[in-house]
Amino acid sequence: MDHILLSAAIGYFLGSIPFGYLLVRIFHGEDIRQTGSRNIGATNVSRTSLALGIITLLFDASKGLGAVLLARFLFPGNTTAAGAAALFAVVGHIFPVWLKFRGGKGVATGLGSFILLTPKPVVICIAIFLALVALFRYVSLASMTAVALLPILIFMLHARQPEIALVALLAAALILIQHRGNMGR
Repeated sequence: MDHILLSAAIGYFLGSIPFGYLLVRIFHGEDIRQTGSRNIGATNVSRTSLALGIITLLFDASKGLGAVLLARFLFPGNTTAAGAAALFAVVGHIFPVWLKFRGGKGVATGLGSFILLTPKPVVICIAIFLALVALFRYVSLASMTAVALLPILIFMLHARQPEIALVALLAAALILIQHRGNMGR
């Protein structure tokens, strides 16, 4: 049980690093939460600066990747610990303690978290995301579709790891809840 709690704590604190907020504050002297969708994620940051948006995407994905890598290093072979790190990296990004629990939507952090845990389903979701962005030009629609499909693909392709499919389902639910405004539009 301690390994799960430690992995969750590592995931949360890595996930809570508000890279989008910090980059826009440092390079533009602005609070990204006052513009666009009012969150700290890569899509909103790219409205201020495409370069900073790309950097935010990479850094946010690296938070999830780092959390899972660290959990795997500390607890080799323990998929539950790695899954806890992945889920809580997403939770940390969405609800960062440093910004009064007002963060991003969790897509990039989820991408980084799950690419190590389930690479094939994530690559399929990336392809779906890119195709939908190319067809419809709506990043939020593409994100929501890919996120919703990830747990299904994990279950289909990794049925022997139901704990990872469950973690992906919980992360997807959180991310989709964060996109509820986009769903309304």
